[in-house]
Amino acid sequence: MTTPSALDIPTGVPFTRRLAARLVLVPAILLSLLPPRRIRAVLEVLRRGARPATAGRALAARDALCAVSLRCAGPQGCLPRSLGAALLCRLTGTWPTWCTGVSTVPPFNAHAWIEAGGRPVGEPMPASYFARLIAVGPVAPAGRRAR
Repeated sequence: MTTPSALDIPTGVPFTRRLAARLVLVPAILLSLLPPRRIRAVLEVLRRGARPATAGRALAARDALCAVSLRCAGPQGCLPRSLGAALLCRLTGTWPTWCTGVSTVPPFNAHAWIEAGGRPVGEPMPASYFARLIAVGPVAPAGRRAR
């Protein structure tokens, strides 16, 4: 028996943002095939020099990925969706906090998402629903050294 479900495909995503989302989609899918420690290592390199993403920019990136890919829009597409959204934000010089974790309430499941300002972006569950296991956030700029 199957449970009917409908995908929430965002509309009104500008052509240029859809094009950029298609550009990062293949690298995001390939990155999602790597083990977690490799994903983390790659993301830690990519985040360098980026300023923190705003919630609006992060949501726009997530929406763009969902608009161009049924895989990302689907319930099992959280990993490529979150990776693609982080990569799309990076193209604009920003970086959200990329997170992966597990649910805190039964049934057990794993999930990947992005955050901006310490809050999950575009997720239907409350922030306390998942416990973070890995998080790759923006790097705080180093202060100037005193002479």
